[in-house]
Amino acid sequence: MVRWGLVPFFAKGIPPKYSTINARIETVETAPSYRGPWSRGQRCIQVAAGFYEWHLSVDGRKRPYFIQVSDQEVFGFAGLWDQSYAADGTAIESCVHITMPANPMMQDIHNTGKNPHRMPAILRKEDHEAWLGGTLDEARAALQQYPADAMYAYAVSSKVNSPKNNSPDLLEPVTGAQTEMQ
Repeated sequence: MVRWGLVPFFAKGIPPKYSTINARIETVETAPSYRGPWSRGQRCIQVAAGFYEWHLSVDGRKRPYFIQVSDQEVFGFAGLWDQSYAADGTAIESCVHITMPANPMMQDIHNTGKNPHRMPAILRKEDHEAWLGGTLDEARAALQQYPADAMYAYAVSSKVNSPKNNSPDLLEPVTGAQTEMQ
């Protein structure tokens, strides 16, 4: 188990004040927090069965969507990991996933927040080996937009917005008007 939100090796075990849960593909090789793990090949796969994103409708209402891929029951986000040591020698192992410009489906869904029109870098099965053990060029080549036609999404309850809620019904589609995007 590792902490989500990269704590870079140079942070001396202290999580940064800025968010490090997403590493932008455009700066993963140059941003101070990520360039070390990138150049050292500290790549990982964050396993998921789906993920949530928020959509702002034309009437100004925000609604969460649950997104999955249709060709993998369980899939992986491309991630980086690092290890940072506190003054007392305690190690913090942490990770970050990589984000990229959204494919057409995700552009429609993820249209709100500080970084709209983005999506996580989802790895194709055939790219797992290159991502984990390949050269930097092979790893870079594995970072491609997941095809929109291999993804699907549906609206879910806004109860997903609170960590207090943790039950299987959070994955159930909400009933009503337009609830599915493909």
